Amino acid sequence: MTLTGNDEHTGRPRRRPRTGRRRRPVAILIGLTLAGGLLLTGCGASDSNGSSTDGSNKSGGRGFPQPAPNRTSGTSQGEQKNTPTGDASREFAPSPDYLSTFALDVDTASYGYARRALADGRLPEASTVRPEEFVNSFRQDYRRPDGNGFSVTVDGARTREQDWSLVRVGLATRDAASSGERPPAALTFVIDISGSMGEPGRLDLAKDALGVMTDRLRDDDSIAVVTFSDEARTVLPMTRLGHHRDRIYDAIRGLEPTESTNLGAGVRTGYATAVKGLREGATNRVVLISDALANTGETDADAILENISTARREHGITLFGVGVGSEYGDALMERLADKGDGHTTYVSTIEDARKVFCEQLPQNIDLTARDAKAQVAFDPETVKQFRLIGYDDRQVADEDFRNDRVDGGEVGPGHTVTALYAVRTRPGASGHLATASVRWLDPDTRAPHEESGQLETGSLDEDLWTSSTRLQVDAVAAYFADDLRTGDDKANPLPGALPLGELADRAHRVASAAEDKAVDDLANAVERASGLMG
Repeated sequence: MTLTGNDEHTGRPRRRPRTGRRRRPVAILIGLTLAGGLLLTGCGASDSNGSSTDGSNKSGGRGFPQPAPNRTSGTSQGEQKNTPTGDASREFAPSPDYLSTFALDVDTASYGYARRALADGRLPEASTVRPEEFVNSFRQDYRRPDGNGFSVTVDGARTREQDWSLVRVGLATRDAASSGERPPAALTFVIDISGSMGEPGRLDLAKDALGVMTDRLRDDDSIAVVTFSDEARTVLPMTRLGHHRDRIYDAIRGLEPTESTNLGAGVRTGYATAVKGLREGATNRVVLISDALANTGETDADAILENISTARREHGITLFGVGVGSEYGDALMERLADKGDGHTTYVSTIEDARKVFCEQLPQNIDLTARDAKAQVAFDPETVKQFRLIGYDDRQVADEDFRNDRVDGGEVGPGHTVTALYAVRTRPGASGHLATASVRWLDPDTRAPHEESGQLETGSLDEDLWTSSTRLQVDAVAAYFADDLRTGDDKANPLPGALPLGELADRAHRVASAAEDKAVDDLANAVERASGLMG
């Protein structure tokens, strides 16, 4: 295993970085990348010590790097000399950079699409595999804060590779409020009715879930429906549910697949409809349901994205992308959601769709944090190297952690965010290992807040595979994603990685301990991949 910042790249193309994030010199960026809600939030360790809610630096450690200083300008320090290539999240951070900074992300589409591909008897394309989305697809047991913002949990366990551990940073928002306590919703559904949506598990699945969802929304919620194939049209303008549910049911039942996919027209008309039906004091969202295979009209991603960016800046309308179909434009859907300050998920079964539309959307139409970023500072006296697993396109320059003009992630209630690091400790080192901080803006006042948690080397579990069940689930998900991304390229695996066949056996044992159907599904997916890879 190469242990410097010059590890051989995998050669896969990097994904487009999130808008508003600037590059730094290559060595520093590698340190950031490697070392480092669902839009309307998904539903879902020990308490961290040394937490801070006042933004003060409580890093601790001897000569330990402090979080980035307060800054208000949008100017990055450092001169941009090089642009890194390859898959940065498969390299290890070189010294002396011991900070890792990234915007929060709760997308899960990558894992859902991988499961669909495996169920169809094929491996997912490596470019569609994002480890953080695999990890964030599973329930966590982090403690929850009482109000808006986050709790911070930092834990980890030693792997069976000498001096290497997996360190987990877990962030959690408060539990979702009951339906009666949340703000009203104004949801514009932009639904792909192109010919490809006639495939079972696409439009039929969306219609079923939307019909059930309509039953569960409140009378003061509003819905608009826009469809697109070769052109787009508003089937239903923004309509308060109240006594108009029959109109909404009729609009949903009337959806039928036809002709080609003019995604650009759908996005443009959808946002125009959302702006026209904008409600003050409500949660205004565009929900795009599509296989994202644009083939007619405006197909240039940047041109489509500009429509989203303008509506977001001027009206605060965010995007929730719901992917469907055995063939799926993953890259375009994710870029659309990133540009629209939103999130993506992928559904392939009625169960998936009803969970997304019938449980998550109606119950979690709220926001607890805007522009949320995380920064992890590792202690150079105990840590030799580290690598952030995933979050490739969520990089933020270290000095922009407290620059509130730099975009972060929007997160709602009932949500958890997990980041895993591979960490190599110095032989025999003991004491402070890392401090993890999260910074966010209050969704109403825009006032900044911070919370922190710390980890000591003595708090690491001695063996990953005897640690807490949820940490083992996260490890299986991360190792699985890493294996799918590398394929036959095993030059730089995660420390402690198991051969896929052994990982499948481990996954089934963890699933039995977790007593969680979602973990059963993970174990089955690992087993299918093992069979396909031989």
